[in-house]
Amino acid sequence: MTLTSHATTDGPAPQRCGFVPPYLLRRVTETARERRLVADGRDTLVVDERLRERRAAASATTAPLAPDTDGNRVVYDAGGNEQLPGTRARDADDPATGDAAVDEAHHHSGVSWDLFADVFDRRSVDGQGTPLTVTVHYGLDYDNAFWDGTQLVFGDGDGQVFDRFTKPLDVTAHEFTHGVTQFTAGLTYQGQSGALNESVSDVFASMAKQRSLGQSSAEADWLIGVGLFLPDVKATALRSMLEPGTAYDDPRLGQDPQVGSMDAYVETDEDSGGVHINSGIPNRAFALAARAIGGNSWERPGQVWYAALTGGGVTPSTDFDGFARATVDAATRLFPDDVTVSEQVTQAWQQVGLLAASPAALAAPAQTSAAAPAAALAGDSAGGTRGAPSLPDDDGDDVVAVRRTGGFTGTPRFAEMSLQHDPAADELRRLLSQISVSGLTPSEPQPDRFTYTVACRSFELTVPEQDLTPELTRVVEIVLDQLR
Repeated sequence: MTLTSHATTDGPAPQRCGFVPPYLLRRVTETARERRLVADGRDTLVVDERLRERRAAASATTAPLAPDTDGNRVVYDAGGNEQLPGTRARDADDPATGDAAVDEAHHHSGVSWDLFADVFDRRSVDGQGTPLTVTVHYGLDYDNAFWDGTQLVFGDGDGQVFDRFTKPLDVTAHEFTHGVTQFTAGLTYQGQSGALNESVSDVFASMAKQRSLGQSSAEADWLIGVGLFLPDVKATALRSMLEPGTAYDDPRLGQDPQVGSMDAYVETDEDSGGVHINSGIPNRAFALAARAIGGNSWERPGQVWYAALTGGGVTPSTDFDGFARATVDAATRLFPDDVTVSEQVTQAWQQVGLLAASPAALAAPAQTSAAAPAAALAGDSAGGTRGAPSLPDDDGDDVVAVRRTGGFTGTPRFAEMSLQHDPAADELRRLLSQISVSGLTPSEPQPDRFTYTVACRSFELTVPEQDLTPELTRVVEIVLDQLR
């Protein structure tokens, strides 16, 4: 039985997104030879999983976590723990503390705030001037940074592959922008709309970096996350906006999988439908447009992208083509006396395989992005029963198979367990016998929450995390805990 829902919400869902793609974290844990590095990578994924209840609790109307301050931000220190926000470490007007992570987060969040306030007349992520809460030293050797729907959070890295996540300015600006997207277009974190969500964060992060360095679009390197990897890692950055797929090639990381054209678009169930992989396509479109228009990225091209994001034409389900047309429309409205701006924006999208050249194509209705189809262990896509529970015979050597997709990390996990030879077989048999398919009710899929498929002989069903019964919860825990 597959449970799906096509219900709509009353507003944009909160964006809760991590900076490092989950497939990269998984690659590190699978290939690293150093015992400590393997443990660190797995710890990061485990911590991400524990965060899901906190992230799921935020709603579309959840306000940012506002600290008690007269300034625009406060940095907190989690001290290696996972309790947020932590201990107050530095207010907006306080002097430097000497703690690199605290001071970097303080400075970079200020730069991010100033980009939106000074250039786009937007104060804070919500546009209401709500002070920003920032937490550093989160977790132990935590390999990520994220916006959790209410605040910014940064780990210290593992000291083997990743350095501090507060170190590159664009990491902070990227996460700040996830907050902006949450309170504007609310792009759903799945498939093409999710890849646009990621791309928008990279776009404004690149503007913040270039503005801070005083670089024009022609002078910029268009790299995201420079300095995040430690020196012995064969990488220039985490992503390249101008040349997606060229940022790194290291035995521990593999080769950068980003794509830069619709011809190479990746259909996948992993990483919320490939949001970090396919975001290279709109990333490259912005870089090409900015370089062609000339000047500073945060001026004409930046104004076009911001107007598209906030103008109402981009909705949570907007896909690449719909966003591309929204930018062309914004360029036409913003710069009626300079048609070259809209022309350059159009040509940039065409270079990545979007927007037909004809005016009729530009006027066509936008298509909404859809979740990638389920792969292994998928049930009936129509929501019907794919066989009632049918437990294996006592003498059989059947297995229970569990596949988890989605979630904050976006990393798929698969494991199976014998119902004949494993010590947990008796408990699994008892749990499976207690599952009531009729008692499962589908609900709206939630950003960053998991979807589980459980299969055993003719018993196969796919259920969103929030709809798991206690019995199903225990089944997936037993089977997937083998991977820890």
